Amino acid sequence: MVDVNARIARRVRELRTARDLSLETLADRSGVSRSMISLVERGESSPTAVVLEKLARGLGVTLPALFDASAADGGREPAGPLVRRDAQLEWRDPASGYVRRNVSPPDVRQPMRIVEVRFPPGARVAFENGARISQQVWLLEGAIDVTVGAEKHRLREGDCLAMSLDHPTMFHNPTRRWARYAVVSAAPSVPR
Repeated sequence: MVDVNARIARRVRELRTARDLSLETLADRSGVSRSMISLVERGESSPTAVVLEKLARGLGVTLPALFDASAADGGREPAGPLVRRDAQLEWRDPASGYVRRNVSPPDVRQPMRIVEVRFPPGARVAFENGARISQQVWLLEGAIDVTVGAEKHRLREGDCLAMSLDHPTMFHNPTRRWARYAVVSAAPSVPR
């Protein structure tokens, strides 16, 4: 079983080091305090989705890239174009309780990534965004509200919303049952 917080810690440190960024510089770029970044990199904090999104933006990668195996993991993830369900990494946001599962094979260099999200009743999470990343949200079960900038969209089962992550975005499950949706993100280049 993969310790997700340890993986995130190694990956953030690896990406920051590869870009020759100090803690101060990443703090300035991301809006996350230097002390919080230090806690995340040491695996002493369970960062929220909002903190991870800010760190990803500051590092110039997509959020799913923070869940990739780092070189320090020793290549323990299966390589190749197929990743079995039981090998797909899951993470729970400590603030909202939503569960994200990285569906895409981790070692395939393609500009798109697929993530499945299970979103609890009443949950709400807001991202500042600011990246030029295209994303589509396909609602598989339940209902959610997605606000992109000033536009609010109510998604019901089967609906698909295309958006660009260059505006603040909020996801809200206004119902009393869990929602489940797939997110497909496409970045201008493949982050590693």
